[in-house]
Amino acid sequence: MAKKITTVFFCQECGHESSKWLGQCPACKKWNTLVEEKVQVTGSGMGGASKTAAVKEAREPVHIGAISLNNGERITTGIEELDRVLGGGIMQGSLILVGGDPGIGKSTLLLQTCRHLSLSGRRVLYISGEESLKQIKLRAMRIGEFRDDMLLLCETNLSLIEDAIRRTSPEVVIIDSIQTMYQEEVSSSPGSVSQVREATNVFLQLAKGLGISIFIVGHVTKEGTVAGPRVLEHMVDTVLYFEGDRYASYRILRGVKNRFGSTNEIGVFEMRREGLVEVENPSEYMLSGKPVGASGSVVVCSVEGTRPILIEIQALVCHTNFGIPRRQTTGTDFNRVNLLMAVLEKRLGLQIGDCDAYVNIAGGMKVNEPALDLGIIMAIVSSFKNRAVDEKTLVFGEVGLSGEVRAVTMAGQRVLEAKKLGYDTVIMPRVNLEGMEPVKGIKVIGVGGIGEAIDLI
Repeated sequence: MAKKITTVFFCQECGHESSKWLGQCPACKKWNTLVEEKVQVTGSGMGGASKTAAVKEAREPVHIGAISLNNGERITTGIEELDRVLGGGIMQGSLILVGGDPGIGKSTLLLQTCRHLSLSGRRVLYISGEESLKQIKLRAMRIGEFRDDMLLLCETNLSLIEDAIRRTSPEVVIIDSIQTMYQEEVSSSPGSVSQVREATNVFLQLAKGLGISIFIVGHVTKEGTVAGPRVLEHMVDTVLYFEGDRYASYRILRGVKNRFGSTNEIGVFEMRREGLVEVENPSEYMLSGKPVGASGSVVVCSVEGTRPILIEIQALVCHTNFGIPRRQTTGTDFNRVNLLMAVLEKRLGLQIGDCDAYVNIAGGMKVNEPALDLGIIMAIVSSFKNRAVDEKTLVFGEVGLSGEVRAVTMAGQRVLEAKKLGYDTVIMPRVNLEGMEPVKGIKVIGVGGIGEAIDLI
């Protein structure tokens, strides 16, 4: 059948197709998201179909009670932090997207996962479109010993990759990366909207049809989102982001989408010469190097999923030498800090409108939980008045626009975490004291407003 080349515009957010360029996508209503691509279509107007597509058999609906589940549907990776983020292990037949900045450690983490799976007797296929077999071997030698159940393939053609997966029948497949894969029937270049969407669809059909768990590595843009169409994140079952400074030693694996578990869990790793090493107690390393007797330093407790983590908030407030004061935040929301400073000026009468303010979350964490509000306020006031907060005091609580301290979730777990790390005083919302069991060996102070908390400094 005759084929011709035509120009189609795709929306990078939702994948909507249009025959002409539009400023606003008619499907998702986003502006300036349509990109031009040349595609090859048949004379009948039906294009993009894979040559390996088969006629689907008709399936009958099944009663939900007739569906049986077993405990073997999850595969443990041998890395507890990764299992935690995944919700207890890899769900069989799932499609998992792993994104992160270049050099952050995505390939290293997945290669270590392959090593643990192969040592447990599971068949793993690692497909790379960016590295040669020798390069992967050199990286694998640094990590440790591998068994013969670990298979390597360097290929970017989707048809050949699909044949290799069906022929070898692995339990877990790693695709590094999705932006390098291409389908011959799609005329656009690898990494384009059409190619990424087609490649993801092929891997989705393989994962669901054969019951294979597939990890997909995705490059990210300068804004921190996965490159390519946003529909990629909607198609997969789980989206994991690897965060952290590539020049620092610590990395954080965060789940932003998970159909089989919580989306708030995080895993903490340390990058070493032999690869990524799990950090069993993140609170301890987050507080390492904390200054003693310094103003503007406050320890707060944040909850990521089911795990309470102690974090140090640092603030520096000083009079500005310019006409407009400078405000800067690292690791937390900039607008939230401005709002809290406005509350301090209005409710407590602190004259900090003509001061530069810098707020930093130590350790490279990015936290936007409202429970950090009271800690940020106390750190700002501590720096402004040059009075240090007791180093054995923990603070948490949400602050409203009226200056009230509101309740937060899992207050009891936060207090227990503080006691475990040797803190003797906790300043928390008074509302949370109702119904909470007393904890021996630690003093709990409930406050109803920011004025009461500031008086405790």
